[in-house]
Amino acid sequence: MNKTNILIVDDVVDNIQVAMSILKEDNYQFSYAQSGEEALKLLKNSVFDLVLLDIMMPGIDGFEVCRRIKDDPLMMDIPVVFLTAKVDIDSLSEGFSVGGVDYITKPFNSDELLMRVRTHVKLYQSQKLLKENNLSLETKMHYEQKRILSELEENQKEMIFILSELVESISDETGKHIKRVAEYTRLLAHYHKAISEEDADVMYYASPMHDIGKIAIPEDILHKKGSLTEEEFQIMKTHTSKAHEYLGFAKRKIMKAADIIAYQHHEKWNGTGYPQGLKGEEIHIFGRIVALADVFDALTHKRVYKDAWSVDDAVAYIIEHKGTQFDPYLIEIFEANIDEFISISKL
Repeated sequence: MNKTNILIVDDVVDNIQVAMSILKEDNYQFSYAQSGEEALKLLKNSVFDLVLLDIMMPGIDGFEVCRRIKDDPLMMDIPVVFLTAKVDIDSLSEGFSVGGVDYITKPFNSDELLMRVRTHVKLYQSQKLLKENNLSLETKMHYEQKRILSELEENQKEMIFILSELVESISDETGKHIKRVAEYTRLLAHYHKAISEEDADVMYYASPMHDIGKIAIPEDILHKKGSLTEEEFQIMKTHTSKAHEYLGFAKRKIMKAADIIAYQHHEKWNGTGYPQGLKGEEIHIFGRIVALADVFDALTHKRVYKDAWSVDDAVAYIIEHKGTQFDPYLIEIFEANIDEFISISKL
């Protein structure tokens, strides 16, 4: 077990020797200083459990030494007990105001010195132990919280996978469409200067939910070959609002992102989209990105109501609708990295 280290500071050597002679009964380890300057040097280079500090010293007095101890984050918790021949109220008051925890009068009474030192040493060591235990508990809680959050995220991802499978089962879209949209989404987010990699990952996992609202659309409309009537199209458009009804309560980041994407991926930059008619940056960046990803994939692959377009025609359409249907900055990213988009389209 480590010994208790006590620093005795007094400009009178005899006072130091008397204090050490009395306290050696408790097997403490001692250091001593005969000036405030010397004491501060020792305090910076060693670890102490208690400081017995004379008040009246030449140079830096005990009050100033105590102030400096309490101003230093590495030393501020060390208890300081003043040694004084003065017991006037003003001195005692100043001693406590600068951070002292107690005072002992000189000449020393052996029993008083022993008992007060024992009390403050035990209190300090108990506080240190409590602090260490609290830090250990905080660390444990930190990692426990991270584990729980990680498990919650994995649960969200699993739920999204299951729900995406459900959408596939009732629509004309395939799992490959959902996978490609996720890849386009992550690619656009990765190259976007204002989007962090964390948000890019969130969008990647949330984007498969973009058409979750289609579970509320009648099957004869979902699977109709050819163009929809105006009435049918109005019903089809409700899949965005239905998705928001399902997901609007979400509190976790992936599911909240899924709500935004499902609700806004049919909005258009010029305000002619649905369901809210949002315009420009009123549309959340998550919605803007998935809007482009979804349209590009829909154009380049066969659907029940249409044949696939050529990649060149699909690229031309996307670029042509820069600033009208799509965010102009996203089109710049699309054009600058077109080969990567074409590669994903072949999945």
